[in-house]
Amino acid sequence: MRLSVDSSKLLKAFSSRDALDILRGTSKRNRLLTVLPFLGPAFIASVAYMDPGNFAANIQGGSLFGYKLLWVITISNLMAMLLQFLSAKLGIATGMNLAEVCRQRFSRPISISLWIIAEGAAMATDLAEFVGAAIGFHILLGISLVVAALLTGIVTFAILALQRFGFRPLEAIITALVGVIAIAYLIETLLARPDLGAIAYHALVPALDSKSIMIAVAMLGATVMPHVIYLHSALTQRRIIPRNDGEARRLLHFELIDIVIALGLAGIINAAMMYMAAAVFFNHGLTGISSIETAFQTLTPLLGPLAATAFAIALLASGISSSSVGTMAGQVVMEGFLGWTIPVWLRRLVTMAPALVVIGLGLNPTQTLILSQVILSFALPFATIPLVLFTSSKQVMGALVNRPSTTLAAITVVSIIIILNILLLLQTFGLSF
Repeated sequence: MRLSVDSSKLLKAFSSRDALDILRGTSKRNRLLTVLPFLGPAFIASVAYMDPGNFAANIQGGSLFGYKLLWVITISNLMAMLLQFLSAKLGIATGMNLAEVCRQRFSRPISISLWIIAEGAAMATDLAEFVGAAIGFHILLGISLVVAALLTGIVTFAILALQRFGFRPLEAIITALVGVIAIAYLIETLLARPDLGAIAYHALVPALDSKSIMIAVAMLGATVMPHVIYLHSALTQRRIIPRNDGEARRLLHFELIDIVIALGLAGIINAAMMYMAAAVFFNHGLTGISSIETAFQTLTPLLGPLAATAFAIALLASGISSSSVGTMAGQVVMEGFLGWTIPVWLRRLVTMAPALVVIGLGLNPTQTLILSQVILSFALPFATIPLVLFTSSKQVMGALVNRPSTTLAAITVVSIIIILNILLLLQTFGLSF
């Protein structure tokens, strides 16, 4: 069976009569329900912002520094909303995804270089996601990590096979898994009873020192994802096709609502990961929680088996859903930059290999997750700079070109990313700053 993720099948938009009627002003839907046909792309993209890399970075951040790095999640989430909005807008305005526009507008050497970087980011992402799902099966079922990894491969194959029946079933499964993660962390919050005042304060007031920079940048890498910037533009490029500029602007308005809801939920879940670690581990003096398995084992005596089980289920749902989405994103990158389409099962097998090597060699899975997030943070500028360039170009975007204020905000975001990466480089080589 050949399952390919080409733009004419997986990412070809469905033509929703309800959505088109709403854009044209002829819908008889209740006004509160008009947004429903437009929800979906951002929920798929949001999975990447709740992947196991977030668990590793946020648990370490919360256990080492308490609530103090919650502001990083707030800023990262706002940055993610802006970048995903620009990506979605590019797809709507051009009918192409970011990788395709890069191939069209840049020279071949530049496009190939960007492809290599994007592939590296996609593989680092998939490593984190696959290992995370395997850890989830391992701690839930008590099976070895190797068997858990093979089980993860089988489950993700099954989810990706839903593409045969169109995009909606896959979208529904991914959204349901997001719901599982949200419910699990609602349970965690009720059991952990975090300090709400401290959460509110540190979510808004920045605090950073040389000891916390590494974790802060890892959190940034876990929150703003380069591969999903490519994917989001593909998810919107032909999903609903407006007939004119007015309909395109209305479609973009609904897509913004989709992004705010989906990534808002992702931000809350990320914050819950950190404040749970702060309330349970940091407040009990357990600042040495350096692995996801240790976090699971420590939760049981502190909060009981329900909290530990909810944590493991959330990790499993996160790993399975984000690994499936990561495979889709990798296909978009390869097809967009090179025009190549390979069977999705083959790409799944190839991207499973690094995770199986990590598990087979007995390397520390959580440290691997943290390292993967650092790699992602380095790859970010090579996706975000082209995105800002294209969405700021009247020639590329037409009527949907960025406003000057939007371009300024986007440049600021990309600049912050680059500066943080420089600081991380200095920290890595033991230099002071």
